[in-house]
Amino acid sequence: MFNDHRIIAIIPARSGSKGLPDKNIRILNGKPLIAYSIVAAQESGIFDEIFLSTDSQEYANMAIQYGAKVPFLRSDKLATDTASTWDCVKEALEQYETIGKKFDIFVLLQPTSPLRTPQDIVAAVEKVMLKNADAVVSVSEADHSPLWYNTLPENKSLNGFLRPEIFIKTRQELPTYYRINGAVYVVRTEYFARSQNIYDCNSFAYIMSRENSVDIDTSLDFSITEHLLMQKEM
Repeated sequence: MFNDHRIIAIIPARSGSKGLPDKNIRILNGKPLIAYSIVAAQESGIFDEIFLSTDSQEYANMAIQYGAKVPFLRSDKLATDTASTWDCVKEALEQYETIGKKFDIFVLLQPTSPLRTPQDIVAAVEKVMLKNADAVVSVSEADHSPLWYNTLPENKSLNGFLRPEIFIKTRQELPTYYRINGAVYVVRTEYFARSQNIYDCNSFAYIMSRENSVDIDTSLDFSITEHLLMQKEM
Protein backbone atom coordinates (compact mmCIF):
# COMPACT_ATOMS: atom_id res chain seq x y z
CA MET A 1 0.00 0.00 0.00
CA PHE A 2 2.67 2.53 1.04
CA ASN A 3 5.10 1.59 -1.73
CA ASP A 4 2.72 3.09 -4.30
CA HIS A 5 3.04 6.56 -2.73
CA ARG A 6 5.94 8.89 -2.05
CA ILE A 7 5.44 10.20 1.47
CA ILE A 8 7.27 12.93 3.39
CA ALA A 9 7.12 13.68 7.11
CA ILE A 10 7.38 17.41 7.85
CA ILE A 11 8.26 18.36 11.41
CA PRO A 12 7.96 22.14 12.00
CA ALA A 13 10.38 23.42 14.64
CA ARG A 14 10.90 27.16 14.67
CA SER A 15 13.42 28.52 17.16
CA GLY A 16 12.74 31.35 19.56
CA SER A 17 9.50 30.29 21.26
CA LYS A 18 8.31 33.16 23.47
CA GLY A 19 6.17 31.20 25.92
CA LEU A 20 8.76 28.51 26.60
CA PRO A 21 12.19 29.46 25.22
CA ASP A 22 13.71 26.83 22.90
CA LYS A 23 10.75 24.55 23.63
CA ASN A 24 11.34 22.39 20.58
CA ILE A 25 14.82 21.30 21.75
CA ARG A 26 14.14 21.31 25.46
CA ILE A 27 15.27 18.04 27.04
CA LEU A 28 12.39 15.70 27.82
CA ASN A 29 13.29 12.50 29.68
CA GLY A 30 16.82 12.60 28.28
CA LYS A 31 16.09 13.62 24.67
CA PRO A 32 15.30 16.92 22.93
CA LEU A 33 11.61 17.33 22.19
CA ILE A 34 12.05 17.18 18.40
CA ALA A 35 13.69 13.75 18.70
CA TYR A 36 10.41 12.07 19.66
CA SER A 37 8.68 13.00 16.40
CA ILE A 38 11.73 12.09 14.32
CA VAL A 39 12.06 8.67 15.97
CA ALA A 40 8.31 7.95 15.67
CA ALA A 41 8.48 8.82 11.96
CA GLN A 42 11.49 6.55 11.48
CA GLU A 43 9.90 3.66 13.33
CA SER A 44 6.70 3.94 11.28
CA GLY A 45 8.77 2.77 8.29
CA ILE A 46 6.58 4.53 5.71
CA PHE A 47 8.49 7.69 4.83
CA ASP A 48 10.68 8.43 1.83
CA GLU A 49 11.90 11.57 3.61
CA ILE A 50 11.76 12.91 7.18
CA PHE A 51 12.27 16.68 7.04
CA LEU A 52 12.71 19.16 9.88
CA SER A 53 11.47 22.64 8.92
CA THR A 54 13.50 25.08 11.00
CA ASP A 55 15.16 28.47 10.82
CA SER A 56 17.95 27.37 13.18
CA GLN A 57 21.18 25.63 12.22
CA GLU A 58 21.46 24.45 15.82
CA TYR A 59 18.06 22.75 15.57
CA ALA A 60 19.01 21.36 12.17
CA ASN A 61 22.22 19.81 13.49
CA MET A 62 20.36 18.23 16.39
CA ALA A 63 17.67 16.83 14.08
CA ILE A 64 20.27 15.35 11.73
CA GLN A 65 21.83 13.50 14.69
CA TYR A 66 18.50 11.75 15.21
CA GLY A 67 18.04 10.89 11.53
CA ALA A 68 16.05 13.75 10.00
CA LYS A 69 17.01 15.55 6.78
CA VAL A 70 17.48 19.33 6.64
CA PRO A 71 18.61 20.14 3.08
CA PHE A 72 17.53 23.77 3.54
CA LEU A 73 16.52 26.13 6.34
CA ARG A 74 13.21 27.93 6.60
CA SER A 75 13.15 31.39 5.01
CA ASP A 76 13.35 34.47 7.24
CA LYS A 77 9.78 35.52 6.43
CA LEU A 78 8.50 32.24 7.88
CA ALA A 79 10.72 32.31 10.97
CA THR A 80 8.48 34.66 12.98
CA ASP A 81 5.92 33.69 15.62
CA THR A 82 3.14 34.88 13.31
CA ALA A 83 4.12 32.59 10.43
CA SER A 84 1.55 29.97 9.45
CA THR A 85 2.54 26.32 9.76
CA TRP A 86 0.78 25.65 6.45
CA ASP A 87 2.88 28.31 4.72
CA CYS A 88 5.96 26.49 6.05
CA VAL A 89 4.64 23.23 4.62
CA LYS A 90 4.03 24.90 1.26
CA GLU A 91 7.57 26.30 1.26
CA ALA A 92 9.03 22.90 2.15
CA LEU A 93 7.23 21.13 -0.70
CA GLU A 94 8.31 23.85 -3.16
CA GLN A 95 11.92 23.64 -1.95
CA TYR A 96 11.96 19.89 -2.46
CA GLU A 97 10.61 20.33 -5.98
CA THR A 98 13.62 22.53 -6.79
CA ILE A 99 15.89 19.56 -6.06
CA GLY A 100 13.72 17.18 -8.06
CA LYS A 101 11.75 15.53 -5.27
CA LYS A 102 7.95 15.38 -5.36
CA PHE A 103 5.65 13.65 -2.90
CA ASP A 104 2.11 12.30 -3.11
CA ILE A 105 1.35 12.71 0.59
CA PHE A 106 2.80 14.78 3.40
CA VAL A 107 2.38 14.07 7.10
CA LEU A 108 2.71 17.04 9.43
CA LEU A 109 4.06 15.95 12.82
CA GLN A 110 4.20 18.76 15.34
CA PRO A 111 7.04 18.24 17.83
CA THR A 112 4.80 19.28 20.73
CA SER A 113 3.03 15.88 20.49
CA PRO A 114 5.83 13.55 21.65
CA LEU A 115 3.55 10.72 22.80
CA ARG A 116 2.08 10.04 19.37
CA THR A 117 3.23 6.56 18.32
CA PRO A 118 4.50 5.09 15.04
CA GLN A 119 1.27 3.08 14.99
CA ASP A 120 -0.77 6.30 15.16
CA ILE A 121 1.12 7.64 12.14
CA VAL A 122 0.69 4.46 10.11
CA ALA A 123 -3.01 4.17 10.91
CA ALA A 124 -3.70 7.79 9.93
CA VAL A 125 -1.91 7.38 6.58
CA GLU A 126 -3.70 4.10 5.94
CA LYS A 127 -7.00 5.89 6.49
CA VAL A 128 -6.20 8.48 3.81
CA MET A 129 -5.57 5.66 1.35
CA LEU A 130 -8.49 3.41 2.33
CA LYS A 131 -10.96 6.31 2.31
CA ASN A 132 -9.38 7.88 -0.78
CA ALA A 133 -9.47 11.03 1.34
CA ASP A 134 -7.94 14.45 0.78
CA ALA A 135 -6.88 14.59 4.41
CA VAL A 136 -6.96 12.82 7.76
CA VAL A 137 -6.52 14.74 11.02
CA SER A 138 -5.95 13.24 14.45
CA VAL A 139 -8.43 13.95 17.23
CA SER A 140 -8.97 12.77 20.78
CA GLU A 141 -11.98 12.69 23.03
CA ALA A 142 -12.45 15.99 24.86
CA ASP A 143 -11.71 15.90 28.58
CA HIS A 144 -14.98 17.70 29.35
CA SER A 145 -18.16 18.27 27.40
CA PRO A 146 -18.42 21.81 25.99
CA LEU A 147 -21.98 21.82 27.31
CA TRP A 148 -20.41 22.58 30.71
CA TYR A 149 -18.65 25.68 29.31
CA ASN A 150 -19.85 29.24 28.65
CA THR A 151 -18.67 32.82 28.80
CA LEU A 152 -19.32 35.01 31.84
CA PRO A 153 -20.81 38.51 31.88
CA GLU A 154 -18.97 41.32 33.62
CA ASN A 155 -20.88 40.78 36.88
CA LYS A 156 -20.02 37.03 36.79
CA SER A 157 -23.69 35.99 37.00
CA LEU A 158 -24.36 32.29 36.34
CA ASN A 159 -27.90 32.98 35.18
CA GLY A 160 -28.33 31.02 31.93
CA PHE A 161 -24.75 29.71 32.12
CA LEU A 162 -25.73 26.10 31.34
CA ARG A 163 -27.89 24.99 28.44
CA PRO A 164 -31.24 23.42 29.39
CA GLU A 165 -30.36 20.00 27.92
CA ILE A 166 -27.60 19.54 30.49
CA PHE A 167 -30.26 19.16 33.21
CA ILE A 168 -32.37 16.52 31.47
CA LYS A 169 -29.58 14.09 30.57
CA THR A 170 -27.19 12.00 32.61
CA ARG A 171 -23.46 12.33 31.97
CA GLN A 172 -23.59 9.04 30.04
CA GLU A 173 -26.31 10.39 27.75
CA LEU A 174 -24.42 13.50 26.75
CA PRO A 175 -22.89 13.39 23.25
CA THR A 176 -19.17 12.62 22.92
CA TYR A 177 -17.12 15.58 21.75
CA TYR A 178 -13.67 15.43 20.18
CA ARG A 179 -10.87 17.97 19.84
CA ILE A 180 -8.17 18.41 17.22
CA ASN A 181 -5.11 17.23 19.13
CA GLY A 182 -2.40 18.54 16.77
CA ALA A 183 -0.47 15.26 16.61
CA VAL A 184 -0.94 14.00 13.02
CA TYR A 185 -2.09 15.72 9.83
CA VAL A 186 -2.04 13.61 6.66
CA VAL A 187 -2.72 15.49 3.42
CA ARG A 188 -2.49 14.67 -0.26
CA THR A 189 -0.12 17.17 -1.85
CA GLU A 190 -2.26 17.46 -4.99
CA TYR A 191 -5.18 18.64 -2.85
CA PHE A 192 -2.97 20.94 -0.76
CA ALA A 193 -1.73 22.66 -3.92
CA ARG A 194 -5.35 23.68 -4.56
CA SER A 195 -6.50 24.45 -1.03
CA GLN A 196 -5.13 24.62 2.49
CA ASN A 197 -8.58 24.01 3.99
CA ILE A 198 -8.23 20.47 5.28
CA TYR A 199 -11.52 20.40 7.17
CA ASP A 200 -14.13 21.49 4.64
CA CYS A 201 -13.24 18.79 2.13
CA ASN A 202 -13.14 14.99 1.83
CA SER A 203 -11.39 14.67 5.19
CA PHE A 204 -11.74 12.24 8.08
CA ALA A 205 -10.77 11.98 11.74
CA TYR A 206 -8.27 9.54 13.14
CA ILE A 207 -9.08 9.02 16.83
CA MET A 208 -6.12 8.84 19.20
CA SER A 209 -6.11 7.93 22.89
CA ARG A 210 -6.07 10.76 25.39
CA GLU A 211 -2.77 9.63 26.88
CA ASN A 212 -1.05 9.85 23.47
CA SER A 213 -2.59 13.24 22.75
CA VAL A 214 -0.66 15.46 25.17
CA ASP A 215 0.21 18.78 23.51
CA ILE A 216 3.15 20.50 25.16
CA ASP A 217 2.85 24.25 25.58
CA THR A 218 3.88 24.98 29.17
CA SER A 219 6.32 23.80 31.81
CA LEU A 220 3.45 21.94 33.47
CA ASP A 221 2.81 20.07 30.20
CA PHE A 222 6.49 19.08 30.18
CA SER A 223 6.25 17.73 33.72
CA ILE A 224 3.10 15.74 32.96
CA THR A 225 4.60 14.30 29.77
CA GLU A 226 7.83 13.37 31.53
CA HIS A 227 5.81 11.50 34.15
CA LEU A 228 3.84 9.65 31.45
CA LEU A 229 7.04 8.68 29.65
CA MET A 230 8.57 7.36 32.86
CA GLN A 231 5.40 5.33 33.52
CA LYS A 232 5.62 3.76 30.06
CA GLU A 233 9.23 2.74 30.67
CA MET A 234 8.45 0.98 33.96
